Amino acid sequence: MARYIGPVCKLCRREGGKLYLKGERCYSEKCAVTRRPYPPGQHGQARIKLSEYGLRLREKQKVRRIYGILERQFSSYFARAARMKGSTGENMLSLLERRLDNVVYRMGFAATRAEGRQIVKHNHIHVNGRRVNIPSFVVKAGDKVEVREASRQVKLVQDALAAFERRPQLSWLEVDKANVAGTVKGLPLREELNEPAIKEQYVVEYYSR
Repeated sequence: MARYIGPVCKLCRREGGKLYLKGERCYSEKCAVTRRPYPPGQHGQARIKLSEYGLRLREKQKVRRIYGILERQFSSYFARAARMKGSTGENMLSLLERRLDNVVYRMGFAATRAEGRQIVKHNHIHVNGRRVNIPSFVVKAGDKVEVREASRQVKLVQDALAAFERRPQLSWLEVDKANVAGTVKGLPLREELNEPAIKEQYVVEYYSR
């Protein structure tokens, strides 16, 4: 499957804020957004006023890049959310948050979502006791996610757990650091998904134009 393999700090600068794509580096003074808080490229420091369409496009790109998804798959998530009851924007975020690679990241078993994707694809993760190596697998309430016993001492996992306290703690996930496992207690709560800030209504308006 295709994926972005370029410099991720450029993506943060392009979207005008931290997307937390580099793990611990994002919290340090080395963060590219802190050092160069303007878009990349020759005309990055020029004053550019975005149109209404431009604002919505940038927000869609930002959300897509936060979760590390390419356009075709992202638009399919939106279409699926639109068929569900309730707010389309919140449904879309709920689906994205419940992707297995994101849940692994949120539980602190990976420093970034990209690492979460790698850990899942390398067969380190079990869901309800069964191996799952599909990053886009969507978990549901009551699912138990754990790093398999043979992989719990992997340096990638241990380093991520050591820095877990720095991240926002989410009430819809229950984490057992001692056993490198966690439980999905329910659906993601919209008010807890504000780092980085997301305006999901702009994404809805972009696809509804």
